[in-house]
Amino acid sequence: MEGGSAIDVDNRQEMEEEDPFLRFVEYARSELLSLEDDPNGDGSRTAECGWSWIVSRILKTCIAYSSGVTPAILLSELSQAWIGQRRVGAPKKRHEVINHLKKNHRRTKLPNTVTIDSICEKNFLSLNSVLEAVIIDAFVLPGAFISYEKREAIVVLYIGIQSGTNIHMLTLGDYWSTNVIDLYLHRRFYDLAGLQNGILKKGREVFLTGCYLRTATEGSGHPRLLPTEYLVILLDEDQDDDAMLLGAQFCSDSFSSISLDAVNKGASYSLYARIESIESAEIQGSFGMLQRKQITLVDGDGVALKFLLWGEQTILANLFSVGSMLALDKPYVASSVECDIETTGEFYLEYGSATQLYLVPYIQHEEQVCVTLTPNSHPSQGLRFSQVSLPCDSQGTIDFSNYPFRSLVVDLRNKMTGISLYGVVTDIIKEDNNQETIFSLRIADTSGEIQAKLHFATFWSLGRVSLGHTVFISGLTCTPSKQKRLEVSWFENGSGASFINLSCLPALINSSCLHKLSPLSDISYQTSYAQVCRAWLDPIKYYYVNIRFSHSLCGHFVNKMPGGFFECSFCHVNCDAEIVRTFHLKITLADDSSTKILAWCTGQTAMDLLQISPDEFYDLPEEEQLMYPSSLENERFMVALVNCKRDGCATDDLLPDDSISWEITRAYKCE
Repeated sequence: MEGGSAIDVDNRQEMEEEDPFLRFVEYARSELLSLEDDPNGDGSRTAECGWSWIVSRILKTCIAYSSGVTPAILLSELSQAWIGQRRVGAPKKRHEVINHLKKNHRRTKLPNTVTIDSICEKNFLSLNSVLEAVIIDAFVLPGAFISYEKREAIVVLYIGIQSGTNIHMLTLGDYWSTNVIDLYLHRRFYDLAGLQNGILKKGREVFLTGCYLRTATEGSGHPRLLPTEYLVILLDEDQDDDAMLLGAQFCSDSFSSISLDAVNKGASYSLYARIESIESAEIQGSFGMLQRKQITLVDGDGVALKFLLWGEQTILANLFSVGSMLALDKPYVASSVECDIETTGEFYLEYGSATQLYLVPYIQHEEQVCVTLTPNSHPSQGLRFSQVSLPCDSQGTIDFSNYPFRSLVVDLRNKMTGISLYGVVTDIIKEDNNQETIFSLRIADTSGEIQAKLHFATFWSLGRVSLGHTVFISGLTCTPSKQKRLEVSWFENGSGASFINLSCLPALINSSCLHKLSPLSDISYQTSYAQVCRAWLDPIKYYYVNIRFSHSLCGHFVNKMPGGFFECSFCHVNCDAEIVRTFHLKITLADDSSTKILAWCTGQTAMDLLQISPDEFYDLPEEEQLMYPSSLENERFMVALVNCKRDGCATDDLLPDDSISWEITRAYKCE
């Protein structure tokens, strides 16, 4: 982490306080905070409306409305989401059994959790949604059978009468809803649902995912959940019955006691271990790429073992969290050699047809964090309260995802997670790593710079990012580097991870509330955000256009190597199958202030300026290509400009001796 001199920091801060996007964020934040005053009246509160949450909502709305947004649209979207979030935590009339359990409920919600109230209100449930439910009732529909199949996007349900068969039903509630919903229990759990001694009974907590919703219009008069195999039963080590179950069933076996010979002879195991990590991967299967979740488990002896989920099973990982204890009854034990899976041991575990899972969720501790530092460095944010309560895990890592103020580089410390940064890219390179795809990005804000390590599951997936672009990154974790310097890490599939390039957002120049319109004479090399101007093209002064190939994944130019293949100048990978024609355009911009600047662009922006595709331009006769600039003279555009040469560094898309300092990141023609 690097800071600047006091003068540099003051200059940057003065410039950034003029950032129209940040100014609107503060306006929206004040509007939301005015909806609810300090509930305790003591200057302290739980951080609910985080700065990062507001920015993410605004940017998601901008992406959804690429043609432009208004303050009314943005505030409406924000207030609806904010009111909905407050409604989740509002006191409600809940079922008695839930009120009894609520007293000891201290868990943090899982990332994909939805409430039963929202299911009933929207009449919709996605397959990867999570229900954190409490069993209100367990009952049986006698003499019936149920089956269903999915036909394209429709689930067809069959219910019939059959002697000697029963359907087990669970009525579910949750801690945030007044509604309840019935679940058709999957047959793999029938042995656990005996009404006398079964563990799936009134008052038991369960996590479930992978549910199809049978809506109220399909016959029953109210919505129901169709059977799912992806259900985990929650246990509480402080409850005598649960402690006895864990001690009697799961403490005799350990990872070291597993024998493949015994497994082949029919032996089964009941194992108990802590979830150390959850990782995503893709592997090449017989019919294409196959999704995989790799969960590292560590037992009481410190022995680690992999628990793998494949394909559709991967949504089961939505129910797990690092630090929780997982009890596996009858997991499938697979040989690493026979299945050609790279693991550290000779075998690994899978979710088999007879496997039952029990979970003792990890309970996060709460730590009081003083938040006076950032408001002092950013007085515009105001100081409404002195402390917020932020979650802290057993290693002392504090989650800042709901931090109410903007985090600056100077505020970052080791063991901070859930960090969001807003700043300008000053450098970005791909690291030499054959095992992972990692890019090293330097991001600067008003207080300094920091190195961010971006980890991707397979390849770069963020579109074109270059020097001078303004980005918003969430889901960062602070860690010391090998050189003992503080840096931040970002994982593409990590919790709360997002990366948005504001400089290339179409809504940026289409929305007057998010930019400040400036004449070319007022644009500054010191400004860190994209500067929007109304200008016309002056190809007579200077004009250069070339058709080149670019890498479709990252938008950067490719180079033809001596071996005849194409290598991306940014990703440094062979990309023969992923190249497209693109423009490399350099042109003079002019406006009514009699100022002229030389700028360059590529990709969609160049197409918007030239009003022709690279393939169409390539097919033109050479004479028409030479004459084409004359058709552009005096065409007026709204353009977003960024300084692409910062601190002596230049983008890889320009030659080192190129005099151009401005990149046009977005443009549209003025009517």
